Amino acid sequence: MNTSSPPGVIHKKFALKIALLVLAAVIASAGWWLTRQPEQPKWVTVKVDQGAVVQRVSANGTLNPVELVNVGTQISGTVMKLYTDFNRPVKAGQLLAELDPALLEAQIRQTEANLAGAKANLNNAELILKRNENLKARGFVSDGALDGFRKDLESARAQVLQVEAQLMKDQTNLGYSKVRSPIDGIVVSRGIDVGQTVAASFQTPTLFQIARDLRRMQIDTSVSEADVGSIQTGQPVRFTVDSFREQDFNAKVRMVRLNPTSQQNVVTYNVVIDVDNKDGILLPGMTAQVSIMTNRKDNVVRVPAAALRFRPPESAATPSPTGPQTGPQSGSASGRPSAGAPKVYQVTPSGGLVAKEVKIGISDGRFTEVLEGLVVGEEVVSRLASTAATGQTSGFRFRMF
Repeated sequence: MNTSSPPGVIHKKFALKIALLVLAAVIASAGWWLTRQPEQPKWVTVKVDQGAVVQRVSANGTLNPVELVNVGTQISGTVMKLYTDFNRPVKAGQLLAELDPALLEAQIRQTEANLAGAKANLNNAELILKRNENLKARGFVSDGALDGFRKDLESARAQVLQVEAQLMKDQTNLGYSKVRSPIDGIVVSRGIDVGQTVAASFQTPTLFQIARDLRRMQIDTSVSEADVGSIQTGQPVRFTVDSFREQDFNAKVRMVRLNPTSQQNVVTYNVVIDVDNKDGILLPGMTAQVSIMTNRKDNVVRVPAAALRFRPPESAATPSPTGPQTGPQSGSASGRPSAGAPKVYQVTPSGGLVAKEVKIGISDGRFTEVLEGLVVGEEVVSRLASTAATGQTSGFRFRMF
């Protein structure tokens, strides 16, 4: 009995084996080709260039008028009339408000009556003294009695002066019932309304706040004691406010006030900054983000600050190569930088890193001035490369199940 397969079946099996072998070869070749692709760089490098480094001190502050006067009253009373309101210009001596003068006028009338009585007592004392002086000349009055009459006259005169002073005080208080502006300016705050009772028993209440000139303003900032030493009068300032985020305003430092403020052991100083508000767009009370330029150097060798902050894995750093080197070098004889010294890292031809000690100057947070150790055009490492950021892979693995 013939059990062999038909020729057609044998041919199909052979063709299937050939196809599987070809497919396996293609997959193996693709995997080999992908694994042979060059690896992506491990490090992101930046070039040392030449430019400006601007050192600044940042702080927050509040815009205030240069001269802001609190207008109050020395007497108590009920507000009877108001003659001004918010945002209105006023002149020095202009009437702003009036308190009810009824009680003050009654007090004046009472004091005037007391004055009339005191003057009558004075006239009577003068007549009594004169009469007793005549009697003394005739020997009917003793010297001691005459001295008593003279004392009564002086007391009557003092009483008249006392009541006259009280009358003057009452008249002055009546004048205080009319609240007037002490300066030319604009009303930025009004704290009273008609019918409100003002009590001035313990402290003077603030009825109005008047700014002399809103075209000139100032920023009051709080600067920490660590930064205040670099701030000097006249330094240029840039600031922004939330209302105009895209616009930078220019100003300058007027003074550093010497009265420190301490809160939770944090010492700050008030730095006053002059602002030109000729356009009138800046308003009192706005919050300002201030940047004070404390130092500036142009056309210096600089390196991005990220390169100075970068620290690679220990396995990646290698000693500096021996022999002649191009560019200024510094560090120990072994090629490793001194402990604690500023340093950057450069990529070696083999793909490793070598540390290089540098001497730095001022920094603005983005760039740092390099005094020694690097030249323009050299490349230094700023960070570890991220394959996710480039959208590429550094290798290929193939698994068959």
